[in-house]
Amino acid sequence: MTIQNSIESLYRLSFHGDPLSVAAIQGDASSRQYFRVTSAERTLIACHDPVFNVATQAGYTFLIMHGILSRHALPVPALIALDVTQGLLFLEDCGELLLQNLFGSPDEATIPDRYREIIDLLVQLQSIQGSDTEVPFCLSFDREKLMFEFDFFIEHALKNSFAPLFDQRSLELLRHEFESIAEILVQPRHFVLNHRDFHSRNLLIHQERPVFIDFQDARMGLPQYDAVSLIRDSYVTLDPALAEELKAYHYNALRSHNLSAMSFDEYLYYFDIMAFQRNIKAIGTFSYQTKVKKNSTFEHSIAPTLAYLPDYIDARSELKGAGKLLQPLLEGARA
Repeated sequence: MTIQNSIESLYRLSFHGDPLSVAAIQGDASSRQYFRVTSAERTLIACHDPVFNVATQAGYTFLIMHGILSRHALPVPALIALDVTQGLLFLEDCGELLLQNLFGSPDEATIPDRYREIIDLLVQLQSIQGSDTEVPFCLSFDREKLMFEFDFFIEHALKNSFAPLFDQRSLELLRHEFESIAEILVQPRHFVLNHRDFHSRNLLIHQERPVFIDFQDARMGLPQYDAVSLIRDSYVTLDPALAEELKAYHYNALRSHNLSAMSFDEYLYYFDIMAFQRNIKAIGTFSYQTKVKKNSTFEHSIAPTLAYLPDYIDARSELKGAGKLLQPLLEGARA
């Protein structure tokens, strides 16, 4: 049975009729596939995920996170139906207007207020607590996870996309620098829940309100992680003054919710170190998608993400060693 056949079957079971159309829509850099299902009465989104099946239903992180976010009144698409035997979910259709789409649109003037609204929702998410024996609270940006992402960057960006610029010795030295950076970021006393992929392509604007999508990889980490994803986004570049304002806005919201005991200088310090790691991770993902998966969608996001790195390197001495080793890559990006 094809995915389209499975979608039509679940639709008939759920609504006692046939859809008029089932059209593929662009998803993210994952194995999930998305479709817009249209009938005379409704539209909805079908998600096919090959890892969603009967054996994993209880531990399927999308459903776990959907339940947690819904219980805490955070905006997520409604779950309409599912078929675990086919790895299929039907979700509310929240439209196609991404936060990214506001840039360069007639609504561009609303961007600062929209970002402040989103940060308020982010802090609401980061306030959620749970048992450290259960997903997502048992997962974190620990050393293993951070180094996996650094190593992914080395493997797919430096050894593949940019292989002529680096020799084995420089890569070994760079990995040592990455280990030191990871050690700085593993600060469990500061950890809160993070969406994990909180950027302008994972925030829809539906009925004048932001809606979270792709939240299945949530885990514990520094509160700066999601703030970095939003403010130092690979897909849009914020006005520098707005970016600085939003850092302060996030910091003050964390403090008002008793989620952080950091000083503002300490917040900014971890923001820069975390931003370096997060942007490095993104470049690794974009390179993998471009070279290995032959998906050119993400190739044009590599250069703007690289362009963020010199700011962090210049600001923080802890990044100087990695910055020096990455200089051939940074110079190539400027060329």
